[in-house]
Amino acid sequence: MNPDVPSIRSIGVVVRGGVEAGRVLPEVHRAADALGLSVRVEALAADAAPSGTPLYSDPSEVDAVVSLGGDGTLLRAARALVGTGTPLLGVNVGHLGFLTHAALDELGPSLARLASGDYQLDPRYTLAVDTGAAGESHRALNEVVVNKAGAARVSRLELFVQGAAGEEELARFSADGVLVATPTGSTAYSLSAGGPIVEPSVDCLTVTPIAPHTLALRPVILPPHLVVRIAPVEGESEMVVTLDGQEAFALPETGVRVRRSEDAVRLVRFNGQSFFDTLRRKLRWGARPGGTAE
Repeated sequence: MNPDVPSIRSIGVVVRGGVEAGRVLPEVHRAADALGLSVRVEALAADAAPSGTPLYSDPSEVDAVVSLGGDGTLLRAARALVGTGTPLLGVNVGHLGFLTHAALDELGPSLARLASGDYQLDPRYTLAVDTGAAGESHRALNEVVVNKAGAARVSRLELFVQGAAGEEELARFSADGVLVATPTGSTAYSLSAGGPIVEPSVDCLTVTPIAPHTLALRPVILPPHLVVRIAPVEGESEMVVTLDGQEAFALPETGVRVRRSEDAVRLVRFNGQSFFDTLRRKLRWGARPGGTAE
């Protein structure tokens, strides 16, 4: 038993829809019943759960949350857990599942380790996205993306950074868009857009232009105390802000401010697992020629 982690007696389950829900939820119940864990299931999967299963709607109802799916499902589960301290275990029922720490065939042993306290918590900080409207602030675990709505079109954007000395222009450019990523999100959209891989314990922000129309513009890594403001060049319209691929809203004329938030999501990690091991196994990072991903 790890004294630094909370005792787990109840779990909330967030699951990817479709065939997977009907297939995996009975497995969850069998494993949880054998361990004396009570189970609540999100409303979206209620029809696939065994009859009488109570619903999970709030982190305060459970001791931990189990995400069954890929990274998208985990990000959806994480949105409700920001700042709550509730542990989140990702079980991969998808394809890559980079953020998940267990496979479906390891479900029973993983729940047993969770119930016995044989796990560690890996805190991942989030991004706060402020629109300028009173009291309106959003959170993202992976990244904030700004681009044109609808059909793919070029965006004209301005970037500013604000620190103790005030706000300063960073760049003005044309591109398919721009994203600000956390270290957690560095292996997601940011990586596909040409951004660097950042070890999750590094405290920083990564700003990556998406297909910029100049070879001089490259990703930049910023210290966590700086605030990034992304604004449309005057005359630009129909631009959207997307958070973790889960939530989207129109970009205000004055832009949005993106900053490191103190609110974190605590991912469950088991002994023997590491970020670099995940890179090698799931992204084949540094693999020998001819290697294939899992």
